[in-house]
Amino acid sequence: MRAVLQRARTASVTVQGTVTGRLDSPGLVVLLGVSVADTETEARQLAEKVAHLRILQDEASLVSAGAGALVVSQFTLYGDVRKGRRPSWSRSAKGEAAEPLYELFIAELQGQGVPVERGVFGAMMDVSLVNSGPFTVWVDTDELKGPRRG
Repeated sequence: MRAVLQRARTASVTVQGTVTGRLDSPGLVVLLGVSVADTETEARQLAEKVAHLRILQDEASLVSAGAGALVVSQFTLYGDVRKGRRPSWSRSAKGEAAEPLYELFIAELQGQGVPVERGVFGAMMDVSLVNSGPFTVWVDTDELKGPRRG
């Protein structure tokens, strides 16, 4: 699984003119991608990492700050642009495999005590945020498995 974490002052997701999720106070916008190789293990591991990463103001985490997350599904995080001019989505999990892992990720975050707002899985969404910093971090569960470099 992959997540792009953006520290936000405020954020919202709108689907067909209706706000489906919003952060009215500082927290994280989590753009979440699921690959064809991902399992429940990756969803749990990523939720644990996101909940406790100390990337908010004053090195706080979502858990320690009591801050919320706005989670948005984003299959395009697994787009492959190495060949040609059109991205390939072959590494992105199909909806029927990805949605349960998206839901598990959210449930695991909530289980850590993180208030979660959300987009609508698979919908065309308008995401807006005021990025604080700006501060953006990429987390990939494949990279969490190996030794730390540098």
